[in-house]
Amino acid sequence: MATYSFKDVVAAINGPGGSTGLASEAGSAQEGITIEAVEDKNVMTIGADGSVMHSLLATRAATVTIRLLKTSPVNAVLQTMYNLQTQSSATHGKNVITVQDVARGDNISLSQVAFKKLPVVTYAREGGNMEWTFDAGKVQYILGAGTPEVG
Repeated sequence: MATYSFKDVVAAINGPGGSTGLASEAGSAQEGITIEAVEDKNVMTIGADGSVMHSLLATRAATVTIRLLKTSPVNAVLQTMYNLQTQSSATHGKNVITVQDVARGDNISLSQVAFKKLPVVTYAREGGNMEWTFDAGKVQYILGAGTPEVG
């Protein structure tokens, strides 16, 4: 029987102005973490005679969304990092984010990471979530093929 638990996910950000965990023990929202490629890896061109050409694109860029509970103390750390990093190009885009699922051996490493925007801030009946979005210049995936730390 295959099982999954967010408790096995370890994630962190490290960059100018701070570093912090982003998964278990960070006040993560139920929706957790999403990593999505920015572009397709292939472009298929069809010729006038119906022949096909595939173009392999060199892109390794991704968008990362971190969802935290409104009450997570990690929001303050990320806000401090955002404030520092968006003041100058000398500190912008220099974060590294890592995400691992230690039970499965997943290991995702993102570099050249910049804050994309501030999260939407809502004050309502319920606290809700804060969604932090980042652009990553390079992402490297190992899904399920890494060496799990837990047997």
